[in-house]
Amino acid sequence: QLVVLLLLCGLPLAAGGKLLVVPVDGSHWLSMQEVLDVLGQKGHEIVIVAPEVSLRIKPSEHLNMKTYPVPFTKEEMHGHFSLLSQQAFEEGSLLERFIKRYKVIKRSSVLFLSICTHLLFNKELVRYLEESQFDAVFTDPFIPCGQILAEHLSVPSVFFLRGIPCGLEFEATQCPNPPSYVPRFFMGTTDHMTFLQRVKNLLLDFLNIFLCDFVYDPYAQLASEFLERDVSVPELLSHASIWLTRLDFAFEYPRPLMPNMIAIGGVNCASKKLSQ
Repeated sequence: QLVVLLLLCGLPLAAGGKLLVVPVDGSHWLSMQEVLDVLGQKGHEIVIVAPEVSLRIKPSEHLNMKTYPVPFTKEEMHGHFSLLSQQAFEEGSLLERFIKRYKVIKRSSVLFLSICTHLLFNKELVRYLEESQFDAVFTDPFIPCGQILAEHLSVPSVFFLRGIPCGLEFEATQCPNPPSYVPRFFMGTTDHMTFLQRVKNLLLDFLNIFLCDFVYDPYAQLASEFLERDVSVPELLSHASIWLTRLDFAFEYPRPLMPNMIAIGGVNCASKKLSQ
């Protein structure tokens, strides 16, 4: 975790920096919290903005939290996350799994967009963020709300992610992502594919483009309204200073990375002493 700390803290070593955190609930938060707790212990001021209704996001000894109201209940949110979890383990053909995933993402995207909208247009909270003079924004680009705030506040951003379902991170960083080499979601193959598997991978890539437009186009409209200029989601994400990706090539297929994309696999693993 030392590498992560050094990357995040391009701030004076003698004094702690001020970090604004815009997280994503669920398992996304569990991994991010590991890093934030260490940063807080090192003397950095951590301010988290999160909806009043959340499953796992909570303040702690080293983490301050600012909340904002949202128009849904904890039961509704729990239902959305349960559907996402169940869908990840369902079996079936490639097409069946894609259709099921599409339906679940369609429902979840409405929830996530609502969370972002109510954050950006909470005038009192945004005014507080403007006056707080943060050094950086630490966020999960799975929902680009944190990057929209970083643009508004004119501060650098650090991304912490496992991946974006439709491979939007590759487009945003102009990172090579050839379908003949890098397997897509649902494929279940390695980077050593037969010709037919590569054709299948290419066709799935077209479906991913459709999925990406469906999920992230509303954020482009939201960001354009909030920032008062036309902007696309890939353009927003391309402004990130550092991408900390929770990948470990010991367990996953190799893939190209850009210079500002840094693999930090294992950061969310529990620290336990192994017996002899």
